[in-house]
Amino acid sequence: MNDIIIRDIQPLDETEWRRLWDGYNAFYETSVASEITSRTWQRILDPGSSVMGRIAEIGANPVGFSVSVLHHGTWVAGPVCYLEDLFVDPACRGKGIGRKLIQDLVDRGREKSWSTLYWHTRDDNPARRLYDEFVEADEFVRYRLQF
Repeated sequence: MNDIIIRDIQPLDETEWRRLWDGYNAFYETSVASEITSRTWQRILDPGSSVMGRIAEIGANPVGFSVSVLHHGTWVAGPVCYLEDLFVDPACRGKGIGRKLIQDLVDRGREKSWSTLYWHTRDDNPARRLYDEFVEADEFVRYRLQF
């Protein structure tokens, strides 16, 4: 796990990030319109955006990523971080990459005085074994209206 580097996503990562992004969308059996993917990419790179992208590398090879959104909360003083997207290349799973990506956000949250880090996933996602090592799922149910 020591050879895994987590760092900010850089403009030169676009091709590999998009490859991983496509894998992420395939995992969730969905597709994101190319203009939305491009907009997400631009937000990740924009230092004024609330969207934050981190990439995991082994050697010089990107093998996973996290995309998070920092926002204000009504019940807390510090920023809230929503881990919206987390993905590890299937060929690289089982090496601690997902754990390191989450731990990276935990460490940043402590360093930057965030109040909360949260995420959600499908109830049948095998990665829940990893997520449960950080915190147990709570009792909330998600409702979602799309417009």
